[in-house]
Amino acid sequence: MSVLIFIDQADGHVKKASLEALSYGAKVAEQLGTTAEGVVLGTVKEDLAALGKYGIKKVHHVANDTLNHFDAQVFTGVIAQAVTAANANVVIFSNNVDGKAIAPRLAARLKAGLVSGAVALPNTSNGFAVKKSVFSGKAFANIALNSPIKIISLNPNSYAIAAGEGTAEVAPLNATVEASKVKVTTVNKVTGEVPLSEAEIVVSGGRGLKGPENWGLVEDLAKLLGAATACSRPVADVHWRPHHEHVGQTGLAIAPNLYIAIGISGAIQHLAGVNRSKTIVVINKDPEAPFFKAADYGIVGDAFEVVPKIIEAVKKVKGMA
Repeated sequence: MSVLIFIDQADGHVKKASLEALSYGAKVAEQLGTTAEGVVLGTVKEDLAALGKYGIKKVHHVANDTLNHFDAQVFTGVIAQAVTAANANVVIFSNNVDGKAIAPRLAARLKAGLVSGAVALPNTSNGFAVKKSVFSGKAFANIALNSPIKIISLNPNSYAIAAGEGTAEVAPLNATVEASKVKVTTVNKVTGEVPLSEAEIVVSGGRGLKGPENWGLVEDLAKLLGAATACSRPVADVHWRPHHEHVGQTGLAIAPNLYIAIGISGAIQHLAGVNRSKTIVVINKDPEAPFFKAADYGIVGDAFEVVPKIIEAVKKVKGMA
């Protein structure tokens, strides 16, 4: 038996969320007294053997060009074959867009128990129970998995990447790849220095910025901090910012180490997408803004006065002033 981790990649590069999943899966394997292995699909530009430093012993690689375009049904069929090849009884995904699409399909195919959105290592002291967040992050539940094969999808930024030493054996997997029913006609890529879903620091703006012409405040601070930029839903709805930057219950759910909210009131729908952030800083001139109840740090003040001072202070710390 083994623990198998799905290594998600894009354009040949392994995603940060997959490194978290590898570190998590290696620790689960250690708990169970077994080995951790990975499976990666499509053309990869990185050295797969080097992934051994995250604790895995073997990487099953299905190098089929068909798999360079994501199709959840096709990926599910190939990963099911990898589960058999690895003789795996635990399968780990990142709970990102790809993982959310594959894990439930794989669970149905393998008749496996599934916990999505895990936030901690399984408790194996009495069975196999996995902690996950529920009710939009307001509470936690411990779910017992009793099936022979268990599937876990790990919430991004909920487990630290642990890199050590070692190399992994890279083994080509001759899997049957079904013809995709999805035809890719065009690909529109979101460009930016820091992908929002993987960012450790996020600077976000709301209607308090009064208009898109003032978004330079958010962008300048984000650039200094090496952060991604985000926005509230009303901002995206009026097209001040693109919808892929919208975080919240109906947008992207994120869990950065630091979330800075500028001019956002903090309605419950917005909180649902950011309340897994490790530290929340709120800047708002309304002392009664709901966001202050969820904030670790709050500044009551006009964003147009406060943010430039923060930018100036960061520059001073970095020796740029």
